[in-house]
Amino acid sequence: MFSNLLVALDGSEASQRALIRAVDEAKLWNAKLHAIYIVETGLFSSLPYDNTVEIMYRVLEKEGEAILERAKKFGAENGVTVISHMKQGHAGSEVIALAEREKSDLIVVGSHGKSNTDRLLIGSVSTFVVTHSKATTMVVRT
Repeated sequence: MFSNLLVALDGSEASQRALIRAVDEAKLWNAKLHAIYIVETGLFSSLPYDNTVEIMYRVLEKEGEAILERAKKFGAENGVTVISHMKQGHAGSEVIALAEREKSDLIVVGSHGKSNTDRLLIGSVSTFVVTHSKATTMVVRT
């Protein structure tokens, strides 16, 4: 039985499917559902900090806010309250840290994110979470 779920969102089709599955699981188990969006700061680490980096960060932050709002709306439409979290840093580490902080007993992630290039450059978040998390992790395929 699961009582506290966490779903990782990035705007990809796979993360949307993960949200759908997480809402279904939350309803099934009458569980809390947390949703996390991470602004991946590692993408900017090699760039000189200037207005361009700040603009890129703000664009990703706005995207995250919109994704989390849609997740809350979708949850509400399906009878589930979604508690949203916006973080910055390494996506996999932030998912695991929030899962530990919130005592999540199930993490739901999409099988891949928005870009195959991201997977080559920074590794797969789902693989990182499965490998390093102490909580049960469900990988939802597209």
